[in-house]
Order: sequence, then structure tokens, then C-alpha cells
Amino acid sequence: MITTIEGELAHKAADHVVVTIGGIGVEVSAPFSTIERLQSERVFLYTRLVLREDSLSLYGFATAAERELFDAVLKISGIGPKLAVSMLSTLSVENIRHAVANDRPEIISRVPGIGKKTAQKIVLELQDKFPAGLEGVPQVLEDDSSAVVMDALTGLGYSVVEAQAAVQAIPRDAPQNIEDRIRLALQSLGA
Repeated sequence: MITTIEGELAHKAADHVVVTIGGIGVEVSAPFSTIERLQSERVFLYTRLVLREDSLSLYGFATAAERELFDAVLKISGIGPKLAVSMLSTLSVENIRHAVANDRPEIISRVPGIGKKTAQKIVLELQDKFPAGLEGVPQVLEDDSSAVVMDALTGLGYSVVEAQAAVQAIPRDAPQNIEDRIRLALQSLGA
């Protein structure tokens, strides 16, 4: 089992990277959030090798927590590695844990390709997979205004990860007016 990979970053694409190790380029599929974090020429990724009937694929993650969540999601019937990576590309580990801990499948259903029923199934299945103490998981999507701002930003074409970062960049003392909060979020995105 290949559990980590370290080498030179040879290529970055939207859904994968190529890491050169000893003159051999290894393609590693990864969530958008992981690919976005890779800035230097030398990279280290936590990995999971997935064997299917017709393919052998390596998936990489910036943190061990992302890999653990990927593993947990793969154990759910009907969820494959591409959908698991899509979840991690769209939502942070903290937001997924928050959705599971607080029984909020509507957060999971924001992932492209996951409908309401599948989101409910994921939340139900992951409640048993996560370690005890989910009550301590911080609420990342704190209030309704944050959810409205997230919806507005994703409606404008930003990814959920970008929208989350923009919402978190809004100052705590910012006005509660939705229009002002959207304007502040767009400013943090450079729009």
C-alpha cells in the first residue's frame, strides 16, 4: 500500500498532479483544495491506492484527516473515489464533520453529483465512522446569513471552497445586512 508520496511537482491540473520520484512521473488524483495548496516544487501528499477491476489509481491529500475522510466515504455503498474526491474538493473536512455531527445533509448536497437522498445516506453512514466527540466539532457555517452569502457566491460561479474562504474572511464586526456581507466576500475574492 502506498500511504505517502514525496517528490518534485512536475505538473498541476484541475483534478490531478504529477509527482516525479527518481525520474518516474506518478499521476496523483487529488481534491481541488489539495492541488491549490501545492505551491513549492517539492511536495508531500498522504495517499490512498485504489484498485478497481480496470484501473489502479493513486489519490493524494494534503492532510491525514482528508485521507481518513476519503477512506470513510469510500466504505459507503454507491460512493466511488471520484465522488469522494468531489466532496473534498467542494467542502472542507470541518464542514463535512459539522454536517455529520449536526445532521445537516443539506450541506453535503451542495456537492455536485450528490442529491438529497445520497447526502442523507452519507450523513447517516458517517455518524458511526467518525471518532467519538463530534459534539466538539466547530460550526463552520455559523448562521443563516453565512449560508445565504455562500449560496450567492456559488450562484455566481465560485466553488464552495472559495465561497467558504470568502465567508470566513468577512470580519466578525461586519454588518449583518446580506448585501454588505456579499460585497465584503466578493472583495476578499478580488472581484
